[in-house]
Amino acid sequence: MKKLNYLVLIFAAVATVTCSSGKGNQEGTSKVTFIENNAVKKIVVLIDGQLFTTFQWPENVTKPVFYPILTSEGTEITRGFPLKPKAGERADHPHQIGMWLTYGNVNGLDFWGNGSKGLGTRNQNGGVIKHLKTEKITEGTGEGFFITTESWVDTSGVVLLKEVTEFHFIAKENIRIIDRKTILTAGQKVVNMPDTKEGMFGIRVARQLELPVGGNVVLYNEDGTTSRIKDTLNIGITGNYSSSEGIGGEEVWGTSARWMHLFGNIEDEKISLVICDHPENPNYPTYWHARTYGLFAANPLGVKDFTNDKDSLNFSISPGQSATFRYRVIIATGEHLPAEEIDKLANDFALKFKSN
Repeated sequence: MKKLNYLVLIFAAVATVTCSSGKGNQEGTSKVTFIENNAVKKIVVLIDGQLFTTFQWPENVTKPVFYPILTSEGTEITRGFPLKPKAGERADHPHQIGMWLTYGNVNGLDFWGNGSKGLGTRNQNGGVIKHLKTEKITEGTGEGFFITTESWVDTSGVVLLKEVTEFHFIAKENIRIIDRKTILTAGQKVVNMPDTKEGMFGIRVARQLELPVGGNVVLYNEDGTTSRIKDTLNIGITGNYSSSEGIGGEEVWGTSARWMHLFGNIEDEKISLVICDHPENPNYPTYWHARTYGLFAANPLGVKDFTNDKDSLNFSISPGQSATFRYRVIIATGEHLPAEEIDKLANDFALKFKSN
C-alpha cells in the first residue's frame, strides 16, 4: 500500500503553536498535536507526529476547508482537485474541496457554490466565509481540539453571520474522528436560509470511493488538461452507501437518517467514512445530499428538494439569535465498520455537545 509521507517539520520553523510528537498505537495513547501557521493560513493536525488533516483558509478558496484527510494508514480519502489535482480523478465542481460547512441560500447569496468557476474566482451572488482567528488550541492524548471564529459576509463585505466552531480530533487505534460544533449567530438583520439541496456539511471524496455508475465523466490528466470520457468500466471505483435506516446505494439520496456510511477500497485498504447527525441539530434526522460522483453531504434544510415539493422548511435566524449544527465524521481502516459499531459511535456523539 502506498503511504503518504509529509515533511511537516517545514511548518515548525514558523509555527505559532508547537507540537510534541509521541508514538502510541493503542486506544487512548495516541498524541493529537497541532501546528498553526497563520502566514500560510493553515492549522496542521497530527496524530503521533503524522499528518491527519489540515484546516486551511487560502485566499483562492471562498471558505475554510479541511484538506487533505487521511486514514490512520496514511491514505488520502479526499479528492485532490482543485488544490492538488491528481491524474484520473474528476475535475468537476471545483467549489467542492475537502470537507466544509456552507449553504446555498443565505439571504439570497450562494455560499455553497461560490468559486464554481475555479480557484480564485467569485460568483456574482456568492458569499464568502472568512476565517478571523483561532480562539484556542488544546493538544492531548487521544483527543485534541481547537476553536475558531469566522464571518459569513455578503458581496459588499457586510457580515451576515458570525461563526464560532469547535473542532475535536480523536484517535482510537485504526479509527480517526472529527467532531464539529458550529454556532451561527445572526447580525442586526434576520438571516433567511430557505430550502435548497445545495448544502450543508459536505466532503468530496477520492475517486476510488465514488459509486460505480455509467455516464460521462470529466477527468484530470497528467499534463493539467481535462478529458470527457464515457466511463463504462469503473475500474477501481468501489464505493457504496448504507444508512442507519437500512437503505443503500444510490437510493440514499434525499432520504433522512441519523448516520450515513460510505465504504469502499483504495488499493487493498478497506475504508469506512461515516457522517453522524446530532439529535439536537435542526430538523434531525438530516436529509442526505449523498451523490454517486463523490459528494457526500448532510443537509437538514433542503426539505423541499428532497421531498419533491411535498414539504418545505424555510429556516431563519433572528437578529442576535443563534443556531447550532453538530456533526461527527468517522474514518476507519482495516475493515468496513459494522452498523452496530457505527450505532455506538453515533450514540456517543449524541451525548457530546448536549445542551444543559
